[in-house]
Amino acid sequence: MTRTIVYIDGYNLYYSRLQGTPFKWLDVVALFRDQVLWQQDPSAVVVAIKYFTAPVKANYARLGPASEQAQTQYLRALMAHDSGLVEITQGFHIFQPTSLPVHVPDQMPSKAQRQRVWMIEEKLTDVQLALTVYRDALRGGVDQVVVCSNDSDVEPAHKLVRQDAPDVRIGLVMPLRPDAKGQGVVSNKRLTAQATWVRHHIMDAELAASQLPTHVPTKKKPASKPAHW
Repeated sequence: MTRTIVYIDGYNLYYSRLQGTPFKWLDVVALFRDQVLWQQDPSAVVVAIKYFTAPVKANYARLGPASEQAQTQYLRALMAHDSGLVEITQGFHIFQPTSLPVHVPDQMPSKAQRQRVWMIEEKLTDVQLALTVYRDALRGGVDQVVVCSNDSDVEPAHKLVRQDAPDVRIGLVMPLRPDAKGQGVVSNKRLTAQATWVRHHIMDAELAASQLPTHVPTKKKPASKPAHW
């Protein structure tokens, strides 16, 4: 038995793999426990799935309030469907004006040509994920940490786990499409270098087999799949 905790970078998973697909209403427990880990390590027993994200801002989202409501419904569904197994940690976004170089084809960025823009940054999500991975590994009670992210911000945590908790295995699941490499998107080598094992993509069939019920019962009214998802 391999006691395993899965850590999911929610935004990385959404924008790198789920956006533009019919699989957004994703049951992360079914995907990672019953699909990915069952194939990679049949002895794995998932003791927790920790999902890291930040609240959508309606005034910035493509569909405005509908995008914000969709995320709210989804997080409610995750918590209710697998109560006690899924944990959700939220960061936040900051909006501030800044100046950035203007894009000119076939030229390198230059401070001589700058444009005033809004800078939107997601805060705390990545650092909370990385620190949680490291803390869990050092506390014991886990044999394997599995991170779903292609973001190099997680690399320092992986390095420290290897140094300070060498008996803990590090699994890496890239939230990429099978054809990602052909589109110029590849697995982050800084992350793969630290992992015990790597899954380089997630298949459509695995996502399709891991969908939540359209209406998930909660203690209040059901959490329902958004119509535009």
